Amino acid sequence: MAKKKIANLSSQLSEIAIQGIQEKKGNDIVRLDLRNVNAAVSDYFIICNADSSTQVKAIADSVEDEIFKTTKSHPWRKEGFENADWIILDYLDVVVHIFKTEKRSFYGIEELWGDAEFTAIKSA
Repeated sequence: MAKKKIANLSSQLSEIAIQGIQEKKGNDIVRLDLRNVNAAVSDYFIICNADSSTQVKAIADSVEDEIFKTTKSHPWRKEGFENADWIILDYLDVVVHIFKTEKRSFYGIEELWGDAEFTAIKSA
């Protein structure tokens, strides 16, 4: 029972992160469900991209704000704000990756986790 409740919390957290991305017009939003992937580092990866460093930062701030408003949680770790080419917000069960458009294809996160269930999210 506790495992199912935790899974529901991570699913809800991923939805809140997606809302934060949509608020700032993030592009090509996807959710990778890693719960059935061996050696996965979290339950979900949320991935999107933006055309400028300014928009990457704005999306990251929006995700943090939305999650904090709902859960009062801060990311366990966050990286990439200096250059804003790729910002990672790590909430342990949910990791949000926000890329500048050209960096996303270079790193190919989706291909690295090809066994994950892939869901494309419509932009708001």
